[in-house]
This record gives sequence, C-alpha cells and structure tokens, in this order.
Amino acid sequence: MTEVKTVSRTFSGSEKTMSFEVGRLAGLADGAVLAQIGRSTVLVTATGARSPRPGASFFPLTVDIEERMYAAGKIPGSFFRREGRAPESAILTCRLIDRPLRPMFPDGFRNEVHIVGTVMGADMENPHDVLALNGASAALMLSDIPFDGPIGAVRIAWSAAGEWIPHPTYEEGSESAFEMVVAGRLLDDGDVAVMMVEAGGTASTYDAYEAGAPKVDEAVLADGLDFSKQYIREVIEMQLELIEAVGAPEIMPYEVTVDYGDEIRAAVEAAGRDRIAETQTIAVKADRGVAEAAVKAALFEELLPQFAEVDDADSQIKGAIRSVTKDVVRARIVSDGVRIDGRGTADLRPLSSDVAVIPTAHGSGLFQRGETQVLNFTTLGTGRMDQMIDGIDPVDRKRYMHHYNFPPFSTGETGFMRGPKRREIGHGALAERALVPVLPAFEDFPYTLRLVSEVLSSNGSTSMASVCSSSLSMMDAGVPIKAPVAGIAMGLVYLDGEYVTLTDILGAEDAFGDMDFKVAGTADFVTALQLDTKIDGIPADVLAAALNQAKEARQAILASMAEAIPEPRDDVGENAPKIVSFEIPIEKIGEVIGPKGKMINTIQAETGADISVDDDGMVGIVAIASPDRGAVAEAERQIQLIVDPPTAEVGAVYEGRVVNITKFGAFVNILPGRDGLVHISKLGGGKRINKVEDVLELG
Repeated sequence: MTEVKTVSRTFSGSEKTMSFEVGRLAGLADGAVLAQIGRSTVLVTATGARSPRPGASFFPLTVDIEERMYAAGKIPGSFFRREGRAPESAILTCRLIDRPLRPMFPDGFRNEVHIVGTVMGADMENPHDVLALNGASAALMLSDIPFDGPIGAVRIAWSAAGEWIPHPTYEEGSESAFEMVVAGRLLDDGDVAVMMVEAGGTASTYDAYEAGAPKVDEAVLADGLDFSKQYIREVIEMQLELIEAVGAPEIMPYEVTVDYGDEIRAAVEAAGRDRIAETQTIAVKADRGVAEAAVKAALFEELLPQFAEVDDADSQIKGAIRSVTKDVVRARIVSDGVRIDGRGTADLRPLSSDVAVIPTAHGSGLFQRGETQVLNFTTLGTGRMDQMIDGIDPVDRKRYMHHYNFPPFSTGETGFMRGPKRREIGHGALAERALVPVLPAFEDFPYTLRLVSEVLSSNGSTSMASVCSSSLSMMDAGVPIKAPVAGIAMGLVYLDGEYVTLTDILGAEDAFGDMDFKVAGTADFVTALQLDTKIDGIPADVLAAALNQAKEARQAILASMAEAIPEPRDDVGENAPKIVSFEIPIEKIGEVIGPKGKMINTIQAETGADISVDDDGMVGIVAIASPDRGAVAEAERQIQLIVDPPTAEVGAVYEGRVVNITKFGAFVNILPGRDGLVHISKLGGGKRINKVEDVLELG
C-alpha cells in the first residue's frame, strides 16, 4: 500500500487552511489527490491514455465534476433518488478547470486525458470549485501525464469595506460587492502569470455602493489581480512541496502529433501567402469564407501532387493554410494597426439597438454589433415560477435565469439541434452574472425573470451581445433595473515583443489572438469579467490599458442602447402578468385560504387571478397575479375585505349569496367573511314553506 502523504497550508492574512492528501484513495488513477478546505472535500483524479486518439486534430481533454448529494447530507429529490445529468453548477466548475489547464499540455499531445472531481464533502460554508481546480493541478503533477504545471487558483471577494478577502465563504461572497476567481502559473522570476479570470458582481453590489462602498472600477480590478498572485503562489508552493514529499514521476513516453511538416508549411507559404493575405482584407464574413475556400481549393490542387507520397498530405496542407492565415492576420495588426475588416485596433463595429421587436413577448431587445446579432426575450412570472435547485451548495432557489441558445445557422452552418452544450451554459451564466447587480429586489419587483438570448448571427462575442440585448429586453419589459449594462470583448496580439490590444474582436481574431477578455458593466462600474490568455505574463500596464480601452467601448455601446430605450418603461407590458404583493396579519392567513383552500379557490375562480399566500414567520405575504389589472384589483379587494371585514349595519339591505342550506334555513354571505342565517320561517314572504330548496339554491 502506498504511503499516505499530506501537505497543508494556512493562507497568509486568512484563517483558511487547504490540504492535499495522496496515497490513500484511487490508487489506480495516474494521479489522485484528496483536496480539502474547511470541511469541503473533493477527490480529484487524473488519468491519461497511453496512445494518441486516432484522427484527433485537437487535445482531447475532458473534465467532469461529480456533485454527490451525500456530500451535503442530502438524498436526491429525483424520482429514482439518484444523481442524474450534471447540474449547471458542476458544468460551470468543469469549464473553470478546463480553461487554465488546457494550455499547459505540450503542443502536439493528442492522448486523451480525463480529470474527474468527485465532491465528497460540502460543508455549506466553503465553495468547492476553486478547491477542485487546485486539486486537478496537483493530481496532474503527481501523474506521468505531460503537464507544464503546476497552476494555482484563488477566489477573492471585494467587501463593503473596500478590501479584498481571500478564499471567502459562501456568506462572505454573497455579502460582497464583487467576486473574482483568478488562476495563474509561477514564472522563473517568481512572478505569477495570470492565465484565467472569472468574475462578477452579486445581488448585494448595488446596496453596498449606495451605502458608500468603493465601486469596482478598472483600478480596483487591477489591484485585485495583483492581490490574488500571493495566494496563487502559496497554492503552487503547496503542490511543489507535495511533489517533493512523494517524488516526481517519470513522464510517460508519448507521440507528438504534427499538424504539418516544415516542407509542406514552406510550400504553402511560398505558393499561397499573398493569396491568403488578400482574403484577409474582405470585411464580410460570408464573402471572406467564399474567398478562403477558393484559395484553399487552388492550393490543394497545386500542392497535393507535389506531396503525393505523404499519407495525410491533405490534412497537413489544411493545417499549414490555417497557420499561414494566422501569421498574416497577426502581422498586419502589429505592423500596420489594421484588422481583417479594415478597422483600427480600438475601433468598434457599427452598432444597432431596438426594442419591442416581437409583439407578444413581455419584453424583447435586439442588439447588433457588426455581424453579431442577438435577440433577447424577457418573460415575467410569479414568485412560484422560480427555479428550485436540488444541489450541494446553499443556493436552493433562483428567481432570475438567463438561457443562451447558439443554433448552427448563426454561423451559416448545418448541425444538430439538441440540448444546450457546455459552452452555451457557460455563456448564459456569464451574461446572467453581468446583470445580477442591477436587478431590483423581489420586494420591489415581485416577479421571477427568465431571459433567453437567441444568437441569430455570430462573428465575435455573442456573450457580450447577450448582455446588451438583455438590458434592452428588461427595460422594454418594464423591469426597473438600476442601470443598463453593456459588454465588450477585447483581444490581444503579442508579436516580437510588442503588445497590441484589440477592441471588439471578430471570431477570427479570437481564434488567432493571444487573449479573450470580456468586460461587462454599467457606466460607473464593472459587473462581470472573463479573461483567458494563451501567453505567459501579460504586463500590468498592458492589462490596465485593455481595461480602460474596454471602458471607452462600453460607454459608446451604452450610448447606442440609450437611443433605443433610455430607461425602463414605467410599467410592465400588456402581455405580462400584473402582480400586487402586500402583507396581512399572520393570524388572518387561515381565513384568506379557508377550509381546504375553499376561500382562496373561490376568489381565484371568480376573478381568474393567481393568488399565493406565504409567511415569513412574522407576517403573511399575499401575491396576486393576472394579465388583467381589473382581476388583480378585484381579488385584492376581496382579500382585504376578509382581512378587515366591514361591519354589517342593522336595517341595511345587502345582496347576498347562498353558501349553505340546512333543514332550518340558509346561510347567506352578505360581506366577505360575513355569513348570516336566514331562518326557514323568513323565506316564504309570510307564507309557510316545507323545504328551503323550494325557494333557494346554492350560489
């Protein structure tokens, strides 16, 4: 049995302790680490295939997170009482792990690698996602899989006091104004190269700012990135200590898959560079695609006979064409400051905004930036329409949901229309996070919100276009958001020691560039941030310049959106449910509901309104919803009469409704909550009757 080894570290300026244990669990995996912070525990394993995947043109890395319900002492709520497909939280954690790990594997390595993080303990206090990321790096370092690590990650939170908190708890995160996950690697000079950032505001953001907390602007973000480096360094040191204790593994022998040979690359360069360069001056994506296809076909026809003896010559020529195209695009940007569509490095594409596009929608907003076009829909529902989450973290309900759809026609391609892929879930979550800080509280706007972004045309940064269209859509729906939010995607090209930052990147610039940097925010502060880099160590001044360049673009986009709709409509649209919410004494809840729900069901049947009654332990809370304002008003009137019934006056005449018939008379409702008995002797108009039913019937 392998000797058990454990390393732990209490982080500086924090009481949090993280530990890595090896040698006790999952002995047949290539690398296995039991990672723990607080009482949250994740077993992370790394396993690699011994040979390349046949025909793979990419590195086949798979990351899976298994959120076991026993970790939180729960039994799954499904019919079979067993975990099913991965929840959204697990998918987002998978993406969080994949993004910084993937660039750390050797070029040409095509063996399948599988990272599995099994959440075995969830203390409902310490998040497990960053823990799993650090555990994944440690597991790879312990394995014989070629991995240029380690990497480290930390979550930090911007408190209302204007301080960054390392490794915050769920509570500290939700009470903060901004949370940020940063991953990086250690450079030879001891500095930390930031590789990935995932950040966003919280539901507490606006309240914190109104209370005087410092806003998260570009300077605060830059400070946060610098603050995170200390904790990334400490996690990396933990992993190096673990390797020293266990012993460094011997890396497996592996075959390097070459996308193209030097001879083929040189032939494509000589025969096609000028023609390829000409295609990269065509601004329209579809036209450029036609031109690229024509050049590619011509080069295949010219070069395939020359390399007939090479088995995969067609694949190598294709790879070489892509390589030359990438070089051409990057060189033109750096040397001339001119991009594929002719823009300068800081130029935005033409902007267009519109609202009320679809008449039956509660709210709709269309945003277009160049050839990227997203139509967003806002649908409003009652509080009972919120999403119930059966998971292992403290969040059990969601009142606001953002769903993102990316159909194949948006890129001019064919494909299968199945459920949302991980990318779609990730983009939807990013747009959702960007808007959380500006949403009204439920007490001020008692609606559940579902936003759906339909990507209709894609040529760069559809997630940020989704943020813009969502703001338009909600304002069109009459959602009183605290400020409109816009987003922009930035890029970077690093060549021959020179850094060039790009505003509003195209799809090709995303693929050929060195950074994908998405920033969303209001006119005054940042609400979400996502950063992925392909190079080590973006200098602080370059990153600061990119943030400021993004702010300028964001202001221009917000101005364009304001032309379509400057502020939220005064009220929800005619198609949306009208909701009235008010408090009643808790002891009156039973009277409003009635025996077996009789009273509330009667009011709902008479008015057509949807009524819910809840309590917070102190007061009852009634919510009434209906597309018909008159129905809402009538239902509210009837409930208020039950809660505070008027007193019947002696001698007054009332129109009543028979609610019960007995042998000795009939009970008649004359006012809400006021039933009176009319004796059988009073029903005949002075004449004797034998049965009450002879003169009256229910209702």
